[in-house]
Amino acid sequence: MKTISPQSWEQLGQSGEQGPPTNRPEARVRIILDTNIVLSALLWGGTPHALLATIGQRSDIELCSSTALLDELADVLTRPSATKRLALIDKTPHEMLIDYIEAVTLVEPDTVPRVVPGDVDDDQVIAAAVAAGADMIITGDRKHLLPLGSYQGIPIVHAAEALKRITTI
Repeated sequence: MKTISPQSWEQLGQSGEQGPPTNRPEARVRIILDTNIVLSALLWGGTPHALLATIGQRSDIELCSSTALLDELADVLTRPSATKRLALIDKTPHEMLIDYIEAVTLVEPDTVPRVVPGDVDDDQVIAAAVAAGADMIITGDRKHLLPLGSYQGIPIVHAAEALKRITTI
């Protein structure tokens, strides 16, 4: 996995674009997207894309992420299947990452508890959600995260369920 320091995230935003928002006081709902949902939303259509588009149109929903999750996304965006798709939509991994960074509020977990049996990387999703005070974790991970159902009162749902929930807020 590529490691990018928090300072690097600031530098990524210095190419003429603004960095990630520092806060959105009007936001009532804070959401964490697992990397599999982000990748699907950015590169393909379907429910994850509709979900991200809906979140982007709503000032009362704040999308949060952590440097660990952004590092994972940076790594996944450089894999062959992603770069092929990015070429089709005339984007580079760097451009796509910048677009996403500009849409999120960065949170940093104090600790990363060992929570998810079988997948230590998914602990980063949980830690980011706790650090953000998230109202929802959205994932496509049917093997590790979805079976948990929730963590510390934070529901863990798939994209279709999340879309249904946020359209009723």
